[in-house]
Amino acid sequence: MNRITVNRFKDRLFLAIGIFSTLIGLVLLAIFIGDILIEGLPRLSWKFLSSLPSRLPQKAGIYTAMMGSIWILLLTTLISFPIGVGAGIYLEEYGNKSRLAKIFEINISNLAGVPSIIYGLLGLEIFARVMKMGSSILAGSMTLALLILPVIIVTTRESIKAVPQSLRDASYAMGASKWQTIYHQVLPASFGGILTGTILALSRAVGEAAPLIVVGALAYVPFAPKSPMDEYSVLPIQIFNWISRPQHGFIVNAAAAIIVLLIITFMMNGVAIYMRNRWQKRISW
Repeated sequence: MNRITVNRFKDRLFLAIGIFSTLIGLVLLAIFIGDILIEGLPRLSWKFLSSLPSRLPQKAGIYTAMMGSIWILLLTTLISFPIGVGAGIYLEEYGNKSRLAKIFEINISNLAGVPSIIYGLLGLEIFARVMKMGSSILAGSMTLALLILPVIIVTTRESIKAVPQSLRDASYAMGASKWQTIYHQVLPASFGGILTGTILALSRAVGEAAPLIVVGALAYVPFAPKSPMDEYSVLPIQIFNWISRPQHGFIVNAAAAIIVLLIITFMMNGVAIYMRNRWQKRISW
């Protein structure tokens, strides 16, 4: 067998392995989601969504955990989006290209892969103890903001980098300043990618439990939070709490809560794809 034949055989072998692995993954995912739907769909109802936690599985609901997740999502967005986008703009458009800047950029990219529990320990020390926020929604939101900031910064930089230099040159030729060019030309052209990356990062934050447990989120909260300084629970922690119970009724509740969390995640991903496509069409006009 010559070298070309060997290379073709390797390519086909790797392709077959990839297809087989993908099919196995899809089958396992379908089995997992199917089992959750079978268990949880009969439990889903308005009463389940609007009821407070209870020691009795048939009376327990996800209202407090869902409201806590909404609070966390909103505050995390308000904290992380302006800081992440601003940092991405500065690093890509204003930052110098020195060796120190390159090391800083590499570290930001590496931070995106740090385990979330590390951010939980960092948030526990800085926000909960040093800044005396305790086990509040604000402390949890700032911890998750730290978790997703590297992703938003990297996404912002890559989106800005994809804007053609000719667009900037044309703006400068018309007499616009650097900031006017960024604000009126670069950001509109890259905002679709920035928004997509931000929403996908927030989708990850919605499903996090480990850093919030470390910061002080509770497994059982008998009231819905009304301010950023209130104690709280979130859907992933509520699911974990129910899964650890021996009663089958709590397992059914956990399956129903997983369906709600999956719906929220799929909706956020769908919004990200829709906004990206809509923004690309708008720019193309």
